[in-house]
Amino acid sequence: MTAAIRTQYCEPEGIQVQEVNTPAPGPKEILIRVHASTVNRTDMAILRGKPYIMRLFTGLSKPKLPITGTDFAGVVEATGSEVTLWQPGERVWGFNDLGLCSHATHICLHEAANIASIPDNVSFLEAAASAEGAHYALNFYNKVNIASGQNALVYGASGAIGSALVQQLKAQGLEVTAVGPTEYMESMKTLGADHWVDFRKTDFTRLSARFDYVFDAVGKSTFGACKRLLKPKGIYISSEPGPWAQHLFLPMITGIGGGKRVIFPFPSDIPATLGTMNTLLSQGRFHPLIDRTFPLEQISEAFQYVATGKKMGNVVIQINR
Repeated sequence: MTAAIRTQYCEPEGIQVQEVNTPAPGPKEILIRVHASTVNRTDMAILRGKPYIMRLFTGLSKPKLPITGTDFAGVVEATGSEVTLWQPGERVWGFNDLGLCSHATHICLHEAANIASIPDNVSFLEAAASAEGAHYALNFYNKVNIASGQNALVYGASGAIGSALVQQLKAQGLEVTAVGPTEYMESMKTLGADHWVDFRKTDFTRLSARFDYVFDAVGKSTFGACKRLLKPKGIYISSEPGPWAQHLFLPMITGIGGGKRVIFPFPSDIPATLGTMNTLLSQGRFHPLIDRTFPLEQISEAFQYVATGKKMGNVVIQINR
């Protein structure tokens, strides 16, 4: 099989596309022919081994998994002798934020891994683009008591997490103000954003509006900068720990007194994400934003593009067709 490989933590230029042996499924494993995957923010972190705390899970001195990739959409090609959950020919997708070796033509996974069936009306590209960003977006708003009629500001609304979050919040009946570059405005309005702010032209932290939630989907702001945007009991959530990891300890401090506070969205329960996204996708209430696609042979270029920080939504790798 063909796979994207690196043996050390590195920059995108260090990835090599090579031919390696196709794995054989064990008794409780399934062999999946991968049709699509993405290059996402999690992939970038695992590739570089940064932030360094990630290496406690992915390998201290070098990556435990030589093949890159954290999500996939494909078809079950073969099953082990004891597999009961899946059959050859089933369309499936999945995600693991510690790595799946899915930037390859085939992957072999335990039948009980984070895998779900792909709805009939959903393509492989759409399924793959509904995993990583959508998972982190769900873990923003499942940390709070979302209610129809509330309002939220999403900073970084044009990214994979932000664009998924805008749609998920709209599906819950919230009024959404999206913050991002003007060139992405029409795409984001199509996804449901009620208001748009170009952060390059307007300091969004000085807006007169007040919000129940401020969601920083790119992790480039702070509670201190956004606090004035919140209603008296408003909540700030960022995708990053922030300077000096402040967003990790501020929840303990700001939780006292019942006023404005910080919550850190520790991600969990990937199976629940796959189930929720399957419902939204099958009902036509979620449409992943796809910037561009690359073939597996250009995986290094795909990582380089994601590293620029200029992508809109998802970058998809088309593998088997």
